[in-house]
This record gives sequence, structure tokens and C-alpha cells, in this order.
Amino acid sequence: MQPEGYAVDLHVKVLDDGVVERAKARGLDALVYAPHFTRLPEIRRQAEAFSDEELTVFPAREIFTGTWQQRRHVLAIGLEAPIPDFITFDGAMRELDRQDAAVLVPHPGFLNVSLGLDDIEAYEDSIDALEVYNPKQLSHHRDRAQSFTSATGHEPFVSSYAHVRGTVGEAYVTFAEAFDDVAALSTALKNDVERSLFHRDGLSHDLRRAVEWAHLGLENTWGKFDRLMLQGTEPTHPDHVAYDGRFNDVKVY
Repeated sequence: MQPEGYAVDLHVKVLDDGVVERAKARGLDALVYAPHFTRLPEIRRQAEAFSDEELTVFPAREIFTGTWQQRRHVLAIGLEAPIPDFITFDGAMRELDRQDAAVLVPHPGFLNVSLGLDDIEAYEDSIDALEVYNPKQLSHHRDRAQSFTSATGHEPFVSSYAHVRGTVGEAYVTFAEAFDDVAALSTALKNDVERSLFHRDGLSHDLRRAVEWAHLGLENTWGKFDRLMLQGTEPTHPDHVAYDGRFNDVKVY
């Protein structure tokens, strides 16, 4: 079944020709591309390169706040300037407020990489939406996320949170109107524009979910060792020359 309205997968981690082909086959109109540890100018460059008349790729950043042991992720759409990873949660939220970006909470209450209810309530006025479904979440994660939206009144959203190509389009949001650019999407999210939420189900979807869980295990074992021990300083580290020392007062490493 093809989606009706302007269909957006609000959070994907992968982008290549295969991703674009799959997104179009799924009837999507747009993707929000927010890879880990990639600087905003590079994300923008890739988003533009893979956009065409049939599919728009909007650039975004999932900001990795805090330390590896106490990390909280925040999805920012509509950034004007780069924000690094490895800064305090409070520091990130102040900068997001300054830039007036749309602030979404991916996978709330999920493992040790998410915002909890206390965090969300502390920044209630700065947060625009909470994710209530992605294929990695188990039923108790989804129930917890739903309880957070009930407690705070925030708008919900869903996404594929695709780390592998085949998951793109497994969950998406539809809007009544199209968005010409990322600023328009950001404004719609900040203004709680009406949306409908969809996700696939059935055996095929369960298999996609299993693949994503397998990827999560790889990412948190070999992937973490590679990142910490072999690759050196991340390009989104606040010490990178691109940030010009602007975040020295809130960096955690």
C-alpha cells in the first residue's frame, strides 16, 4: 500500500543509491538523514547529492550528548550552524534553543542512549516531538514512549531509524502539505502541524526488525571498539577546528 499525503521517514542513518531506490519504491516523498558522527556540512552535501524531483533528503543531526557511559541522543532538524557531539545535554539544548531548531527525542527510554521522562519534562518547552515507534523498539520500549507522550503532551512521531538499507520506509509520517526545504519541515514540527503515523507489520517487518537488532549488537561491540580505539578523534568532537573552540565550556572529553 502506497502512503497518502506527503510521506517522510523522519530518521535514517544510511544514504546511497539503494536507499533512494527503496524509499521511492515505498512511496516516500522525503527522508531525514542524520548519520552518527558526521559533520553538518557533509550531511548537507550528501542530502543535496541524493535529492531529486521524486525524493527530497533533508539534512539533520542526531547529537550525541554526554559521555559514552551516560549518553543521551537528541535529533535536531533545521540547524543553522554545526553542533558537536560529546557536549553536555544542557549545553546542547541551550544551543538548539539559540538556533530555534526543531528538537525531536529519538527512542525515549531506550537502553542507555535516550532521554528519560525527567529530561523531557526539564526541557518541555524546547522539545517538539517524541518518537513512539521505530523497528528497534520492543513492546515495553514503545509502551514507555507512549506513556511519556501522555504525561507531557508532546506530539508523537515514528521513523524507521534505519541503520541498514532494507529498513528504510518501514515507519513513516505523512503530512497534508509538502515541504520545500528543511526549514519548512522544522517549522511544521515546531508548530505541531497535524500528521499521521504509520508503520509496517507482518513477517517481513519482523525480519527487518531482527536485522536492525543484529546491527545494534555489532555497533555496540566491534563498532564501539573501532570508534574508541582505532579511529582517533571523531570529526564531530568539540575540539575539531571547525567548531573554533565555541563549545569548550560544555565539552565532556
